[in-house]
Amino acid sequence: MMMRLLLVICLLTLVSLAASAQDSRNPAVKKKKLDYMVTPDYAKWASVRKAFYEHPYNKYYDRLVEEYYKRKEEVIKKNQKLAKKLEKPQYSDPSYFGHKHKPKKRPVGKRKYCKECGIVH
Repeated sequence: MMMRLLLVICLLTLVSLAASAQDSRNPAVKKKKLDYMVTPDYAKWASVRKAFYEHPYNKYYDRLVEEYYKRKEEVIKKNQKLAKKLEKPQYSDPSYFGHKHKPKKRPVGKRKYCKECGIVH
C-alpha cells in the first residue's frame, strides 16, 4: 500500500514537472522571439528582392505574359467580329443556305438548278 502511494506521488510529480517544462510563458523567451520577429534585417531582404526581380529570366517571363494577354485580347476581338457577322440573315436564316442573297422561289414550271447549293429553286 505504501509503495503504491509513493509510486503515485512520483508519477504525479513527473507529470507536473513535464507540463511546467513545456510552458513557454517565461518573459525572457517571449522577448527573444518577439525581437527576432519585429526587427528582421530589411536591408538584406530588400537587396535580395531587387536582385530577384532584376534577373533576366523574370524580364523574359514578364514579356511572355504581356504577349499572352495581347494575343488573348486579339482572339476576343476576332470572336466578337465573327459573332457580329453571324447575326446577319445570310448566316442566321436557314433559307439562305449558302447564298449571299435569298434565292427566289419560282413557280414549279420555271424553276432552275442552283449551282451554289445544288437545289432546284
